[in-house]
Amino acid sequence: MLKRIDLSRDYRKHEKEYLDAIRACCEETAFSGGKFADRFDEKFAEFIGVPYAQGVNNGTSALHCAMSALGIGPGDEVIVPANTYIATAWGVTYTGAIPVFTDCTPDTWEIDPSGIEEKITDRTKAVIGVHLYGQPFDFDAVRAIADRHGLYVVEDCAQAHGAKYRGRTCGSMGDLGCFSFYPGKNLYAFGEGGSVTMKDKKYNDHIHVMKNQGCNVRYYHEMIGYNYRLEGMMGAVLSVSLKYLPEWTARRIEIGNRYLNEIRNPKITPEAHPADTSPVFHLFEVMVDGDPEDFLRYMADHEIECNRHYPVPCHLQKAYARLGYHPGDFPNAEKLAAHCATLPLFPEMTDEEVSLVIDRVNAY
Repeated sequence: MLKRIDLSRDYRKHEKEYLDAIRACCEETAFSGGKFADRFDEKFAEFIGVPYAQGVNNGTSALHCAMSALGIGPGDEVIVPANTYIATAWGVTYTGAIPVFTDCTPDTWEIDPSGIEEKITDRTKAVIGVHLYGQPFDFDAVRAIADRHGLYVVEDCAQAHGAKYRGRTCGSMGDLGCFSFYPGKNLYAFGEGGSVTMKDKKYNDHIHVMKNQGCNVRYYHEMIGYNYRLEGMMGAVLSVSLKYLPEWTARRIEIGNRYLNEIRNPKITPEAHPADTSPVFHLFEVMVDGDPEDFLRYMADHEIECNRHYPVPCHLQKAYARLGYHPGDFPNAEKLAAHCATLPLFPEMTDEEVSLVIDRVNAY
C-alpha cells in the first residue's frame, strides 16, 4: 500500500543526523526550551525573513499566542475562513473572543476577500487568513480591507512553510504568522511543535513571557501564563529538518506540478494556483464529482491510500453550534467539504509511485 504520507522514509535517510541531534540535547539535558529550542528560533526567523520567531509547543498554541499578543479578548470578533482546520478557530476561542466565519473562493479554496467586509462589525479586531494546503491566500486583498477598517491580519501558515505570495515568504507579511510542526507538515518535529513569527518586538516579548508561565524572570509572574514552550529535543530535530526543507519543497512542487499537468479525469478538480503565488503542496486536495468515499475505496483497492481534509467545515462543527450557523451559509466551503479527497504527496515518493497515482486517478 502506498501511504498518503510516509515519514519513515525521511527518518531512515537522515537517521544519523536526527539521532546525533537528539543525543546532543540529552547530553545537555536541555529538554524544556533551552539552547536547542532557541537556536531553532533564530534559524527559523532567518528562513522566514523576520527578526523574531517564538517556538511553542504546537500550532494551536501559536494561534492562541498571536491572539493574546494583539490584545484580543472577550467580546471581540475575529474573521476566520470556514474552510480550514478547526485549530484556526480555537486560537480565537481560547481568548474568549468569537470566530466569525466566512466563505472560501470556489477555485483556490482560500479565504474569499469579497466576503470579508460584510462580516466586519465594531467588535471586529482581526482577520486570520489561512494559507491552506500550502497555497497562499490573496494577502494583499485581505490586507487592504483590514487597513481600511483598522484590523490586524494574522497568517495561519501551518501548512505553508516556505510558500511565497508575490515573492514574499508566508509568515513575513502579516502582523504575526503562526506555524505548526506537527508530524506530516512540510517541516515537522518528532512530536508536537509550533512557532509565531513577527517583525514587532512587543509581540515577541509578550509571547516569550506568555509561553513561559507568565515569567520573564523565573518565579516572578507578570501575567497569566501558559506552559507553551517548545521542547529542546523538538528544536534539535527541527534544526536538522530545516536544512532539508528547500530540497523537500522542490520535490513537493515537482510532484504537485505533475499531478496538475497529468491528471486529466474530468471527475477530479484540483485546487487553482494563481500565477503570483508559489505554493508548496502540503496537501494535494481535489474535489471529486460524486461520492468521495467511493473514490477513496477505489484508490485503496488499488493499494493507494487517500483521505479527506476536511469533511465538515468549521461553521457546521458541533463545537460551534452555539454560534447559529446553518447549512447553506457558506456554499463554497460546504461543497468542497462534501467532495474533498487528498492524494498521496510527500518528498520521498518515487517517480514510479507518482505515475501510479496519476494513472489510477485518470482511470477512475
